[in-house]
Amino acid sequence: MTNRPAWFTAAQQRAEAEAPNVPEPTIHPVEYVVSCLQSNNINFDLYAIRVQYRGDGRYAVIGLGDMCLGVDGTWDHGVKEYDRGDDWLDAHRFDLETALRLAKEQAPLVTVNGRTVSDALGLTGRRSASA
Repeated sequence: MTNRPAWFTAAQQRAEAEAPNVPEPTIHPVEYVVSCLQSNNINFDLYAIRVQYRGDGRYAVIGLGDMCLGVDGTWDHGVKEYDRGDDWLDAHRFDLETALRLAKEQAPLVTVNGRTVSDALGLTGRRSASA
């Protein structure tokens, strides 16, 4: 058992006492991961496109680190709302159905260091065959 500071123990006890009066938790699905690779593939994260909730019923399609997909099908640097105007946000935020559709369209096109999704799938197949 760990020795916890008195303030932590007191806060934990208070939280337990107040818990019956707190509203029931809700679940907020805030991110979807779209990929042509299976989740157990060693390269899964590299080739994944993320659809992330950004508030007001709008989602961003994120790939290759911090690249954000636009309505015109091009990728743009930066995903943070505070450094963009409303026009940029309107061109880079979608309803969930549209965001998932766009992510699925883009998933087969992902390339990492010059390697395509097909390359990643082929490399994985060769590695597992030689193991």
